[in-house]
Amino acid sequence: MKIKTTHLISRLESSIIVLFGFLLMLGCSDKKPNQTHTKPNIILCMADDLGWGDVGYNGNSIIHTPNLDEMAESGIQFNRFYSGSAVCSPTRGSCLTGRNPYRYGVYTANKGHLKKEEVTLPEIFKEMGYATGHFGKWHLGTMTPDYSGKGKNRFTEENYMTPGMAGNEEWFATEYAVATYDPYDPDNKHDKVGDPRALYWHNGVNITEGLSGCDSKIIMDKAIPFIRRSVKKKQPFFAVIWFHAPHAPVVGNPEYMEKLYGNYSENEQHYYSVVTALDAQMGRLRSELRELGVSENTILCFTSDNGPEGNPGKIARYQGSAKPFRGRKRSLYEGGVRVPGIIEYPAKFKEHREVDVPCVTSDYFPTFCELIGLDIQEYERPYDGISLWDIMEGNRTERGSPIGFQFSKQKSLVDDQYKLVNNLGAERHRSDNGKVPMAEYELYDLENDPGEKENIILQYPGVAGHMIDQLNDWVVSCQQSDEGADYKE
Repeated sequence: MKIKTTHLISRLESSIIVLFGFLLMLGCSDKKPNQTHTKPNIILCMADDLGWGDVGYNGNSIIHTPNLDEMAESGIQFNRFYSGSAVCSPTRGSCLTGRNPYRYGVYTANKGHLKKEEVTLPEIFKEMGYATGHFGKWHLGTMTPDYSGKGKNRFTEENYMTPGMAGNEEWFATEYAVATYDPYDPDNKHDKVGDPRALYWHNGVNITEGLSGCDSKIIMDKAIPFIRRSVKKKQPFFAVIWFHAPHAPVVGNPEYMEKLYGNYSENEQHYYSVVTALDAQMGRLRSELRELGVSENTILCFTSDNGPEGNPGKIARYQGSAKPFRGRKRSLYEGGVRVPGIIEYPAKFKEHREVDVPCVTSDYFPTFCELIGLDIQEYERPYDGISLWDIMEGNRTERGSPIGFQFSKQKSLVDDQYKLVNNLGAERHRSDNGKVPMAEYELYDLENDPGEKENIILQYPGVAGHMIDQLNDWVVSCQQSDEGADYKE
């Protein structure tokens, strides 16, 4: 893949990129500035099924998340951050491509794969001289062409796509979720699959034994050496760290179960301790960056792939919280797609700032492409994400372009104030022209009703009509992309 880079155009004093370049020329202020390059390191961290209300900085007074709370307090805290979908695989692809998953055929979990024709962030940064690595859950293809723990309907040869095939030089990954503690223990099997091929792979080699304890630590144990090697070589790095926690099988971390959560039910102990264990590894990562002298020049991102598991609410070990929002995982109401979102970048953002503009995982791609001066329009395909630099700096207080969502029979469109929701079952009540009649839609004012309690579509038919047209046009565009219109020979 050939990457064409462009020089950044000098802009006014408010220009984010000019300010970025100036700050980098000043150098970082870490005690041990081992890296001499000016390119920032980038780390994309993601939890699995972590709800909006599962972290302290979003109001949870029970679950201990001191490291994420500190990260939010020192960086950019997004109050309207969205996952690209209501389930995991589609969201993950949106992070790497900047495009909605309905453009490249990953509509849900364990279906399809990240197509080779898609341009990914690891590919781009590898071309720019970065070390690239992926650690943790992958869920965008099978690890081998002849096996999947999901069975024959996974069509392993057709959907063979590893992190290494998407631009990662180093990778340690699983095809899908594994137990959050002692994943090799037969009692903790996912979907009753005991084959080690359903667990970890390292650069294409299946790890059959020897890994025990906290899964979040197992993942970080592989990510940190990659970071250390990159720093030692004075090479910028792009790392993806995707935790399995707190996705099922939810197996509690004994270090925290009794000590922190002994007064709660067994199910709560399991879930809460898993979230705290994930938080501890985020703290370990941040400490390591400081110790290596690269924290100032590292962009560290954290989010979740969708809302908490459980329908219609908490059940068994699915004790996650979407509070105060409506819906959970697999729902396009806010609780299914509004997730924790943080970006920490000390070289640029010295103080805590909260962002109320709606942002989405698809925004990572254009944001980091702008950082390195790459015009994504060179790829001649539609992108659903936008660059967040002006928004993070505070020079832009509106998104301007809406965010579209599709999952199963649901569709929705979110703009700066309103949210349009296409009801479940709307596919069964189409009008003669093929469009869903307005009666099948709901409209919410998210600024004044973030809990989506009052459907105001009858009060604002003009707003609804305009958003319906926007949604229909966007759906058609996604269909065209999915049919291959964006891939040039």
